[in-house]
Amino acid sequence: MRDLLDFLFKYSKWLLFVIYVVASCVLLFRNNPYQHHIFLTSANTVSATVYGTAENVTSYFHLRDINDDLQAQNARLEAELLELQKKLGRYELEASFDSIMNDTIKLQYDFILADVISNSITRGHNYITIEKGRRDGIKPEMGVVDQNGVVGVVNVVGEHASRIISLLNPKMRLSCKIKGSEYFGSLVWDGKNPEEAVLEEMPRHEKFKKGDTIVTSGYSALFPPGIPVGTIVSHAKEHDDNFYALRIKLFTDFNRLSTVRVITNDMNEELKEIREGEEND
Repeated sequence: MRDLLDFLFKYSKWLLFVIYVVASCVLLFRNNPYQHHIFLTSANTVSATVYGTAENVTSYFHLRDINDDLQAQNARLEAELLELQKKLGRYELEASFDSIMNDTIKLQYDFILADVISNSITRGHNYITIEKGRRDGIKPEMGVVDQNGVVGVVNVVGEHASRIISLLNPKMRLSCKIKGSEYFGSLVWDGKNPEEAVLEEMPRHEKFKKGDTIVTSGYSALFPPGIPVGTIVSHAKEHDDNFYALRIKLFTDFNRLSTVRVITNDMNEELKEIREGEEND
């Protein structure tokens, strides 16, 4: 208490001065309209400045939360964009393939769209895995194509995924012919270039030229006739001089394979029974 009295006594002159100033200001601004108006305007300006500064400081400390929210929104938008791009790719695949196959596909064939999970192109025997399996209607020995041409044949089927023997696999042989011709041969990959394959056993008297289109022959239940495979880039004689081997530039880009179309054939079971009956005879 003594310290407080000492403090008041020591600074009594300054305290008295402050009291007089405050009292003078109150009397001045209360009894004079002009000064009262100036005071209110100034007070509002000061208050706005103080509140604005406080708001800026508060916003600064909330920047981390705002940034986290923006990142989450960006992630959701990117996911939606990828999904839309995926759907668009599927629609483009359907439209382009339907235009290619318009004159060749019969009613017995249908198609199952599937995304590629894994794909190899540099091994001696290449395979492709897709995210559709037995529950989606996939069965072994179904042909597989994309929007450009032939991809391969299903050989192993699981409940939710399937493995395809790629066209870039020497185990797969595809019956093909030159478009507009009735002579056919066997297309096989020679393990050299993932963009090319070899069409063997083409008759020597068959007429062809560089750039001619190679299509499926239709002599198999796996692929409808007329599916584009590639174009002729060169030819060479085989060991038997009566036949040529044609080097084919493949339409399918196996480096960029993402979505494929598995071919279902309503008559496949019936054709199997007929072939088994012929073998038993």
